[in-house]
Amino acid sequence: MIYFDNAATTRASQEVAEKMTEMLCHNFGNPASINKLGLQVEKEIRKATEILSRGIHCKPTEIFYTSGGTEGDNWAIFGTAEGYRGRHLITTKIEHPAVKKPMEALQQKGYDVTFLPVDKKGKIDLQQLQDAIREDTILVSIILVNNETGVIQDAEKIGKLVKQKNPHTLFHVDAVQAFGKYPIDVEKMKIDLLTMSGHKINGPKGVGMLYKREGVKTKPYILGGGQQQGQRSGTENGAGVAGLGVAADICFQNMKKNQETVLEIKKTLTEGILEMDNVQINGDSLQEGSPYVLNVTFKGVRSEVLLHSLESKDIFVSAGSACDSKKKVGSPVLTAMGLPFEEIEGAVRFSFCQYNTVEEAKECFKQLKEIVPLLRKYNR
Repeated sequence: MIYFDNAATTRASQEVAEKMTEMLCHNFGNPASINKLGLQVEKEIRKATEILSRGIHCKPTEIFYTSGGTEGDNWAIFGTAEGYRGRHLITTKIEHPAVKKPMEALQQKGYDVTFLPVDKKGKIDLQQLQDAIREDTILVSIILVNNETGVIQDAEKIGKLVKQKNPHTLFHVDAVQAFGKYPIDVEKMKIDLLTMSGHKINGPKGVGMLYKREGVKTKPYILGGGQQQGQRSGTENGAGVAGLGVAADICFQNMKKNQETVLEIKKTLTEGILEMDNVQINGDSLQEGSPYVLNVTFKGVRSEVLLHSLESKDIFVSAGSACDSKKKVGSPVLTAMGLPFEEIEGAVRFSFCQYNTVEEAKECFKQLKEIVPLLRKYNR
């Protein structure tokens, strides 16, 4: 099997699986309990918190655990809207639905939301962002690494710009595709809120993290026993948090090595694909974009058909868009970048992790070289 759909989810590493088995079967206490088992789990949670906070250069008290990226994004957005005066928020047209949908929900409640456009590479215009920030702007939410194209926004420049224009505006970053893969320093980047998800970094599903800068007054919306400093009630997922800590630790220790590994895989596959006719790379250049994501349009082919053809060869990728050919709509990300429907319809996302190999990339290209011309022949 060749699994090139790591932006959707990753397999848990062996170390993560072993840690979670230990926690689930032996170290299973409630961290709120004052007995020995509870204290052991609390210790594991503190250990994971130390790892995560060091990785992004924040205080351990600024780390809060969630069920994943979607909850973290919702908390950051709705929590800010309820915790601060002001009716204006800013985001982009290429956000994940976990940001886009909450923003649209706030619009329906009477908030003013600015959706910034992007250029043909998927980058925002910093001048447009600066012009959009107002006195009543309470939040700017921008994805760091795009989940469909791998395009990287300049978080450090954005953070500084936001604070220079309005020091009271909060800066939220969806780092689900960046965390553990791309250097993040919340101090340098002036980030107030940051979300991530464990299953994107070879950790467990159902657990994530929200970094919330000390003093940020986002309202909690899960109420109960007052766990996590009263900010998110509910018994902590000890096994999930411990597994997340192990996964993050492995990523932080091997970040540069992993980047080099996946870049070589992406380079090999890209160079092969570009030898084919009627293909185009969507997004940034090989060196500028995330090495973990490659978005390609195979003109004259429907992505869903190509996806299933590759699946028959035990190669797993993702359709670049979940589109409806009758309605002629497609990926909002690629649409925002100005691609016509015909190019969006043939877009496929390949996404990699450190467990992939160059040999897999070569085999994937070999199959593409045989499948794509055949599909084009029958699509005429």
